[in-house]
Amino acid sequence: MWPGSASGVGSVPYDRRMPGLVAPTSRLRSSWRAAHQEWGPGIHEDGFGLLADDDVSTAQGFRAWIRRLSEESDPATRPDGGRIHCTYRWVTDDDQVLGGIALRHELDDSLIAERGHIGFGIRPSARGRGLAAWALGQMLAEAATLGLDRVLVVCAVDNRPSARTIERCGGVQENIRPTGGETLRRYWIPTDRDISGDCHADPEHRVGSRSWPPGAPGRSVRGSGDHGGGREGRQRDIPA
Repeated sequence: MWPGSASGVGSVPYDRRMPGLVAPTSRLRSSWRAAHQEWGPGIHEDGFGLLADDDVSTAQGFRAWIRRLSEESDPATRPDGGRIHCTYRWVTDDDQVLGGIALRHELDDSLIAERGHIGFGIRPSARGRGLAAWALGQMLAEAATLGLDRVLVVCAVDNRPSARTIERCGGVQENIRPTGGETLRRYWIPTDRDISGDCHADPEHRVGSRSWPPGAPGRSVRGSGDHGGGREGRQRDIPA
């Protein structure tokens, strides 16, 4: 668990640094599992591409999952099971997995209705740093290189933190639509717009800062915009 989290570990001072986006790798299995445990049982980490039948509890199963994500990310391969190409990245800081973000290269009818191009999620103890906005900005640039002139991002209608993150990065709400048992906000974000001044966070307290810790006096973890957006499945408030 992270400093100041529910594990009871005390605050540990450390230097600011910028986060990174890395391709999923078995090398970070232990760190990923620590992040996974913060969310609790299930597959509610949006942005990780985790399916109900993925076995991430064993080293062999974890490697198989990483191979699938790698194949889906590679335009030169044909994903199994009718899945589409999707670029997966983990948000990291000093080999600590803080969250995940996924960029689908195209959309079918189901994705247009319920999930959109981009899904993201930040582990609970790393929220409040603007990491979701930072990662979303990075993936918008990646989307442009794929030839996408705009991307669809959705979030639950009552997930205001994610809505603020999407709007901060240039999202324009198209509509609010009931679908799949919940109501979603649907946003389009152009990829050719200069968002460098918008889709980032204050480095003093957010991206690149380890001066929190979560839950410290005067800081609110909720409402940070890091909860998640771009539904990976049908879970409610921690999408990817």
